[in-house]
Amino acid sequence: MNSTLMLRRFCCCNATVTSSSAVSSQKKPLVFLGSPEVLRTPKVSATVLDSLFNASSKPDFTFEVAAIVTQPPARRGRGKKLMPSPVAQHALDRGFPSDLIFTPERAGEEAFLYSLKALQPDLCVTAAYGNILPTKFLNIPPMGTVNIHPSLLPLYRGAAPVQRALQDGVKETGVSLAFTIRALDAGPIIARKTLEVDDHIKAPELLDLLFSEGTKLLIHELPSLFDGAAKEKAEPQDDSKATLAPKITPEESWLCFDEEASVLHNKVRAFAGWPGTRAKVIVIGTKNDQDILDLKVITTRVSSHRNHVTEEDEITFANGALVFPCARSSGLEVLEVQPPGKKVMPAAAFWNGLRGQKLKIVKMERVLPAAMSTL
Repeated sequence: MNSTLMLRRFCCCNATVTSSSAVSSQKKPLVFLGSPEVLRTPKVSATVLDSLFNASSKPDFTFEVAAIVTQPPARRGRGKKLMPSPVAQHALDRGFPSDLIFTPERAGEEAFLYSLKALQPDLCVTAAYGNILPTKFLNIPPMGTVNIHPSLLPLYRGAAPVQRALQDGVKETGVSLAFTIRALDAGPIIARKTLEVDDHIKAPELLDLLFSEGTKLLIHELPSLFDGAAKEKAEPQDDSKATLAPKITPEESWLCFDEEASVLHNKVRAFAGWPGTRAKVIVIGTKNDQDILDLKVITTRVSSHRNHVTEEDEITFANGALVFPCARSSGLEVLEVQPPGKKVMPAAAFWNGLRGQKLKIVKMERVLPAAMSTL
């Protein structure tokens, strides 16, 4: 095999599937695909993987995790050492064989597909894997590839379903267990769970909750997935009701105070974890000297009071919060901030550190979501 096509693996860069990776004839092989982290929340994929490990050890389940597919090792930490992805490290910590952890750059690599076929997996499961799965991959497992998607499909198809749902201020969302096809998040739905969304939950917490519920759906449906009943009962999606959830870009992180406070509050919740939200403010000294500060906005709430019309967009302080005047006389109360080079702090601590200096808003232009072509 051409060396340029060799499969990239952690701890086994030039290995093939050996006897140590042979799948038991008594167990149906399942391959798990998960990304290293989502929204800086590395336990998302690990939660699903742990549940699969635990279920496979029970006598009433007749499958085993035959291989794990994740992102290639990357340089991390101060020393920039080459480290396995959090998912790979989690699997290794649980004693999973290193030669069964696949780390292709792309799921369509011939060497990777060759090794995957050798395992003869009955089923593949993805949890925020992040890479496109080509037809050659999807044709390998006879019982199909199943994805845990954190939205009520066909709503919020795409790279950022949790963030876009929170940004829209939805009152309910959910998680779907669906077969993977070539079209984006458009496969038949096996099961779904609906959850209410409160006004203060942030994206990382909601993501954890949705994947926890999605994992329960997966474990419950595993018998039907292996015996083929899931394919028979799965319902096609209504494409006419589909909405899109394009990926988040760092340029969207700026807050525009020409919008209403509720819109900005939802954005802060949606972009928590990554990329976060930021505001430019003018710091006016006691001698009218001015400095522009990039302030990370961490936690907010919508003010219960109206008529937040201040002189020349002045930021005030009340009830432990920085109050930013917004559109239609609404006010955004900022409870936590992070100044440049400092840790996250309560708004009161930041305000006290100003020592009499005033704050004003710097007007920013609204940045629209990236086109779906960037997914």
